[in-house]
Amino acid sequence: MLFRSFVALVATAATGICASLQQVKDFGANPTKIYMYIYVPDKLAAKPAVIVALHPCGGSAPSWYSGTKLPSYANTNGFILIYPGTPNYSNCWDVNGAATLTHGQGGDALGIINMINYTISKYSADRDHVYVMGSSSGAMMTNVMAGSYPDVFEAGAAFSGTAHACFAGSQGQPTPFGANQTCAQGLQHTPQEWANFVHNSYPGYTGRRPRMQIFHGLADTLVRPQCAVEALKQWSAVLDVPFGKNVSGVPSAAYTQMIYGDGTKLQGFFGVGVGHTAPVNEQLMLKFFGILS
Repeated sequence: MLFRSFVALVATAATGICASLQQVKDFGANPTKIYMYIYVPDKLAAKPAVIVALHPCGGSAPSWYSGTKLPSYANTNGFILIYPGTPNYSNCWDVNGAATLTHGQGGDALGIINMINYTISKYSADRDHVYVMGSSSGAMMTNVMAGSYPDVFEAGAAFSGTAHACFAGSQGQPTPFGANQTCAQGLQHTPQEWANFVHNSYPGYTGRRPRMQIFHGLADTLVRPQCAVEALKQWSAVLDVPFGKNVSGVPSAAYTQMIYGDGTKLQGFFGVGVGHTAPVNEQLMLKFFGILS
């Protein structure tokens, strides 16, 4: 046993990778008592980017840390990963409360923002290169964060989520498993109505808005594909980029990519035969973020 431990220690030293997921308990105001975990690679970029990675319903920060290849990309590209975790609503994110849907007012959203501020301060991270991504409930929260805090995020990527404020005002658990199924079954609004939800979350804000990627499976029966259509309508109106064209076979044969404007601000991806949830495509996402060339 001692020999094995010694061999493992030597192997770790040889690779130069000692970084691990760490919990942070004191990161600032935390109105809903969510958790903060962080992954800081051994070799940070001079002014590292930050990605907030949001777990799906029933998940946790440690499980989502293991759920994608983002840590390996962090090791080679020097960015920091924040993994929030929620113990509330059966480990689902607060995407329906007025506080989380309003800039600076509270909810899970404000706790996450304070995690970002803590990270920027402690590690001299780049405030202009903060990103958010997530799957299922985490994707719903990705759209919420982008809508409520456009001044914080440069871009976001939502895998099998719903539009910002789609669950607004619903009672009980804000998830597809809750009593209110209206949102997850494809609640529809006009593009301008969806845009109004975003604008009303931060009244008076006139700055830039986060660029967005929306991924969804066409065989998703839990969070219907129409939810992604509605999210794309929302961001198309907010970012003022009309639909341009479809591109077949991106990122793989099962998918069709939807390009809005010149594709730098908004992209959609729909996968034939893909259920809940759409797999995370780290390389495509990181290229859109601008972290990979």
